[in-house]
Amino acid sequence: MAENEMLEYITEHERILQEIESTDTACVGPTLRSIYDDQSNAHKRFMEKLDVRIRNHDREIEKMCNFHHQGFVDAITELLKVRTDAEKLMGQVTEANRRLQEAGREVTAQTEEVIRCRIQQRNMATTVEKLQLCIPVLEMYSKLKEQLESKRYYAALKTMELLEKVFIPRVSHYRFCQIMGENLPHLRKEIKEISMSDLKDFLESIRKHSDKVGETAMRQAQQRRTFNSAVAKQHNIGHSTKPLYSVIGHSLSHTPNGMLINDDTADEDETDDEILTAQDLVDFSPVYRCLHIYAVLGDRETFENYYRKQRKKQARLVLQPQASMHETVEGYRRYFNQIVGFFVVEDHILHATQGLVTRAFTSELWNMALSKIIAVLRTHSSYCDDPDLVLELKNLIVIFADTLQDYGFTVNRLFDLLFEVRDQYNETLLKKWAVVFREIFELDNYSPIPVDTEEEYNLVVSRFPFHDTDIEKQDFPKKLPMSQSVPQIYTQVKEFIYASLKFSESLHRSSTEIDDMLRKSTNLLLTRTLNSCLQNLIKKPHIGLTELVQIIINTTHLEQACKYLEEFITNITNVSPETVHTTRLYGLSTFKDARHSAEGEIYTKLNQKIDEFIQLADYEWGMSESDGRASGYLMDLINFLRSTFQVFTHLPNNNNDHASMSGKVAQTACMSACKHLATSLMQMLLDTELKQISMGAIQQFNLDVIQCELFASSEPVPGFQGDTLQLAFIDLRQLLDLFMVWDWSTYLADYGQPTSKYLRVNPATALALLEKMKDTSKKNNIFSQFRKNDRDKQKLIETVVKQLRTLVNGMSS
Repeated sequence: MAENEMLEYITEHERILQEIESTDTACVGPTLRSIYDDQSNAHKRFMEKLDVRIRNHDREIEKMCNFHHQGFVDAITELLKVRTDAEKLMGQVTEANRRLQEAGREVTAQTEEVIRCRIQQRNMATTVEKLQLCIPVLEMYSKLKEQLESKRYYAALKTMELLEKVFIPRVSHYRFCQIMGENLPHLRKEIKEISMSDLKDFLESIRKHSDKVGETAMRQAQQRRTFNSAVAKQHNIGHSTKPLYSVIGHSLSHTPNGMLINDDTADEDETDDEILTAQDLVDFSPVYRCLHIYAVLGDRETFENYYRKQRKKQARLVLQPQASMHETVEGYRRYFNQIVGFFVVEDHILHATQGLVTRAFTSELWNMALSKIIAVLRTHSSYCDDPDLVLELKNLIVIFADTLQDYGFTVNRLFDLLFEVRDQYNETLLKKWAVVFREIFELDNYSPIPVDTEEEYNLVVSRFPFHDTDIEKQDFPKKLPMSQSVPQIYTQVKEFIYASLKFSESLHRSSTEIDDMLRKSTNLLLTRTLNSCLQNLIKKPHIGLTELVQIIINTTHLEQACKYLEEFITNITNVSPETVHTTRLYGLSTFKDARHSAEGEIYTKLNQKIDEFIQLADYEWGMSESDGRASGYLMDLINFLRSTFQVFTHLPNNNNDHASMSGKVAQTACMSACKHLATSLMQMLLDTELKQISMGAIQQFNLDVIQCELFASSEPVPGFQGDTLQLAFIDLRQLLDLFMVWDWSTYLADYGQPTSKYLRVNPATALALLEKMKDTSKKNNIFSQFRKNDRDKQKLIETVVKQLRTLVNGMSS
């Protein structure tokens, strides 16, 4: 067992020694560590084994040295022999070297000179190369400075871009290039500030020039409209083969931005009125320059926002009108010129730049402006009371709308506004014509027009469509039934139609619409203005019955002339009156209303005149007997009525529609006067302030009523049938007969019977008058109680009074 272990140790030690001999020294550590990791006596046995291995190697070395010793000795002997030759050779070499050094010293000096020159040459080449890189940078920087001094900022920015991206990177390690690079941002900022300052100056300048730009654009739009109207007129009269330019002497065409340019280049120098555009009036270079600069700087959006914001502010300023704008047309013209100039500039910017302003932006700006413009025009036009000013305002609005429409802006709302302005224009016309009508009525003499010669007759007929066969057959001099105001009114109505037509021009409306507008405005003139003037005229205190009669005659002739006004409008508009929805003139109803008012005023004034005569009545109600003749005031009243009703013979009766007008008006007036007279006389008898009436007063009153009845029976106005007019006094007649005859038994017996003789006598009326007579009998017949007849009469009166009271009470219950 011990022998086997020994063998194992020996084998292991051999392996370790072989490993140590064959392994690198650096890797021996783990091998040696394995020796110590074994049993405690393993180290000792390994050291013994190692010593044995060392002694074996020493013996081998010694054997090898002994084997090679003789060769080594021979080599040393030969080496000693060679040393002598080597020292001799060394001397020779040293001498050769010395001679060589002496000979090459001059070559060395020349070689060093050549080297130095070569180094200088290389340095010069390097310097030239570096300078060639730096000189373009310096030249570009110098160019940049020149561009800045000459205010060529866009080119300067391009130069900066080249410096930064191309030139400076090539020589970026030089100090001056670093300084340049640091200075470029400051130069950019300076250019940015300068360009923005130029833009502000431009915005201020364009605000001042907008008026001129707008004036030019509107003038050109007006020239185009005149040109087109002339061309259309030529076409309508069959001269379409004539060159278009012959209308104004040279041809015109449109530029993309809507401005007119002169195509007749041969005559450019000969024309005085040069066609100008926005570019001719405004220098847009600051905008382009600033836009390009900000685009190069990468800050285009900031510039666009700033420009749009400033233009919005300027738009609000432009849209603010002057407080006195409505006073003159020049105020409106300046207002429109500024607005047109503003949007012409925006349209030019829209087309000349890419995206600085967009169509959406200009549309938004225009919609905002349009709302403001409409509000301003509504407000200021309402202050206008001069139709000429309103008409000029309309023309300005049309030119304004046409101008902006040529630039692509929607103007439908402006034309809608014109309908409102048209209403305002009609109102001012109506006010103006109201003054004209009043002046005509004030200056009228309200008497038929005398014509002494055929020329005078033709002159009147040329102004007013009067046709009367009977009058035409009469010899000169003769009189026309209407007064001088009739042809004047007719002429003024036509003038009003012409004035109203002026507003309809250039509104781009059809003939039917224009016809409708003319008819409606004429209806307003007739039904409102003329009717109001007529009604006021009729109500004036100084207008007497004669004037009222003449007014009735005048309105009749004006009514008959309405059909000629219809024809007049038809001839203007070429729209047949039979067209569907054609508005008819309301003159017939207007003049009928005026005539009815005049008739009513005649009745009223007649009654007022009767009242004036009645107030002159001075009855002695206690008189014992009558004077035997009618009262003077009543005779004067009857004479007045006779003369008055003679005037009614002048009323027109030559028209089928009004054949019975003369009789009707005269009959109505006469009946009204008689009824009013009868009522007034009755009220005089029954006046509560009148306490006593004698029989003599009744007799005198009866004489006056007889005169009234005689007047009624004398047929002061023809056409009454039988005793129709006398029936106006029937109540008075039966009442007076009752008291004159003292037929109370009949009255009381027949009361309520249809065949009663005193059917129109009211018990209350009879009672009131009888009580007045009873009081008189008591006062005047102090001693009547001593006379039997008087006592009987007094008893009869009392009995009748009681019975009448019974009847009155029965009626009231």
